Amino acid sequence: MQKILIPTDFSENAWNAIDYAMQLFRNRRCTFYLLNTYTPVIPSSRFMAKMIDGVRIVDAVRENSERGLDKTVKKIKSKYGNPNHSFETISSFNLLVEEVKDIVETFGIHMVITGTKGASGVDEVFMGSNTVRIIKSTKKCPVLAIPYHFEYVTPSEIAFATDFNRFYTSSELEPILEMAKMFKATIRIVHVQYGIKALTELQQFNLNMLRRYLNDVEHYVHTVSELNSVSHTLETFSQELGIHLLAMLNYQHSYMEKMTREPIVKRTAFHTQIPLLVIPELGMEGISAKAKEEEEEVQSHN
Repeated sequence: MQKILIPTDFSENAWNAIDYAMQLFRNRRCTFYLLNTYTPVIPSSRFMAKMIDGVRIVDAVRENSERGLDKTVKKIKSKYGNPNHSFETISSFNLLVEEVKDIVETFGIHMVITGTKGASGVDEVFMGSNTVRIIKSTKKCPVLAIPYHFEYVTPSEIAFATDFNRFYTSSELEPILEMAKMFKATIRIVHVQYGIKALTELQQFNLNMLRRYLNDVEHYVHTVSELNSVSHTLETFSQELGIHLLAMLNYQHSYMEKMTREPIVKRTAFHTQIPLLVIPELGMEGISAKAKEEEEEVQSHN
């Protein structure tokens, strides 16, 4: 049973992410946790909530949140009516990112799925600030970001962007492998280089281990030259090869970290036109003792 968390603000963008999730997991038994957070502005002391027609503001906003969640569940059931899917609603007086972290921890969530509407309604922005904050703060499970207006396509072509500078644990690669097996997809490992050069011994070792992990699925390695920014390069690669899902790990010095730090001018080309699966750094628990020894030996030579 998969446990999927979907934050919603009842916007079209949020519904689009829900729509994608229902189709992506249509053949899987899942519990979907629909989350709406609210933080009403109370001008007076926090202990002296203002009244509107005898109703406290917080109560009114909470009721609105709960009504919105009930309405969303009814809409999903009416459109899909999938017996594999069950729903839980969470209405919380909290900041979105804090609540997402708490729910992931409390319920053992397997994936967070969110929409990526750019800040201030500007489509050219890399991703909405809430999406970026959720990606940066979610350390226990992957985050799948769905672009605004993206219509569901079965992900039969998956790109995994990496620079081979870091060892991959089986737990980190599991979401990509699971997706590839679920849809009989091809994985295209894409390595962006600023000036094409040979891999170091460490990079070659990490690539070999990665290919060993991906042994059961069709996969290819692509090395591409950087086109003025990592985000622009990955967008161009995805368009040219008809990629349906772009995956990457999020750790220090990773592509994901570089992309969220790229100046806005450099990343405007990256409209997140395809879903982006961001996997957090899950540590070394997935590595066998033998592999650990091999990697340490390679690193000691560099």
